[in-house]
Amino acid sequence: MTVSVCLFTADLRLHDNPVLTAAVRAGDHVVPLFVLDEGVHAAGFDAPNRRAFLADCLADLDAGLRERGGRLVVRAGKVVDEVCALVARTGAQQVHLAAGSSAYAQRREAKLRTALGAVGCSLHVHDAVVTVVAPGAEVPQSSDHFAVFTPYFRRWQAHAMRNVAPAPRAVRVPEDVGSGPLPEPAKITGVSAGLARGGERAGRSLLVDWLHKGLHQYADQQSELAADGTSRLSGHVHFGSLSATELVHRAGAVGGPGAEAFIRQLAWRDFHHQVLAARPRAAVADYRTRHDHWRHDDEEAEAWRTGRTGYPVIDAAMRQLRHEGWMPGRARMLTASFLAKTLYLDWRIGARHFLDLLVDGDVANNQLNWQWVAGTGTDTRPNRVLNPVTQAKRHDPQGDYVRQWVPELAGLEGAAVHEPWKLPGLERARHDYPDPLVELPDGLARFKQARSLD
Repeated sequence: MTVSVCLFTADLRLHDNPVLTAAVRAGDHVVPLFVLDEGVHAAGFDAPNRRAFLADCLADLDAGLRERGGRLVVRAGKVVDEVCALVARTGAQQVHLAAGSSAYAQRREAKLRTALGAVGCSLHVHDAVVTVVAPGAEVPQSSDHFAVFTPYFRRWQAHAMRNVAPAPRAVRVPEDVGSGPLPEPAKITGVSAGLARGGERAGRSLLVDWLHKGLHQYADQQSELAADGTSRLSGHVHFGSLSATELVHRAGAVGGPGAEAFIRQLAWRDFHHQVLAARPRAAVADYRTRHDHWRHDDEEAEAWRTGRTGYPVIDAAMRQLRHEGWMPGRARMLTASFLAKTLYLDWRIGARHFLDLLVDGDVANNQLNWQWVAGTGTDTRPNRVLNPVTQAKRHDPQGDYVRQWVPELAGLEGAAVHEPWKLPGLERARHDYPDPLVELPDGLARFKQARSLD
């Protein structure tokens, strides 16, 4: 009997999973394995929202495998130790794994290769499973990665994308392989009240609705805050309960401006993964230093976290984040610009808070999007500052988004909802809403002086 191991990481799905497909083909039996990695816990990346979403994903993955005659094997501990113990127990000759782009994923792969090689088991690492185009598959002539999105996107579009793989019809798991319990969502504390449900079935249902109802309007509505015009698929893409490659194929089959804009966002995701794969330190250090001397103000940082900055669109977005563990891309840009440029507080403070709450908290996208907005990353206009009032009037013109998330301002109409500080004194006091932390001209002048732009 030949045995292979499918080590699930950020590919928690049956459909279009080259790792699972290869593992099933490689042996008479396969062990579908997920390790609750203590290294992820030690690094602080298993925030409650992602733990809850992960629990849904694992339960759904186990159910799908059982429908095919198999089951999910769950272990807890150090990934290398648990995989090696399973290989010794089953005599597996191959372990299959999706390639990752973070420094942690790269170290995990190297340790696995060494440990498995010592016992005569081969490690097969599969590219283009987590991403559409593998990091490093497309590079400019003079560098190991693209530092500007537009030339990367041209190469990305021309890259030969793999076909979508069907889910396996049958999965045969050795009977004598034990498993630990699946994590129980009900036992996870600190989860956002409005967190979406995880798992491949939930993701595929959401995808069908998106392709039929939302995709056509995406180009026009992706930045309109009240329209809720984004796909909300990012959590599923992060955990791999949906395949980014399948999303590109299916959106491309629909076609139109909405599909083009949506596919472009998936390319941005790949762009950030290829930057991080080449520059792992960008997760914690400036990709391009601006020699910033960030301000330190714990009270302002906390006001930003809790949605009490005095700028309604910023506060609405931060409250949505806390309630749902998610917010749309435009809201992320506005809140990040406000923290890093208007308040001039270190982008790492914001990136950490996002990772504490976002269900799609992805090291590559989160950190490098924060750096893009802060001007320390790949943005070719590093000193742009997004004005929250101007942006609010443009992307929430009727104030519906603000009124949804900032109930103190629910009775206001028109421009007043975006500039409540202009209300007469008594009416202003009645709404119990804070004054702005900083006047926008003052914040802009401070930022320009700090970056020596005058």
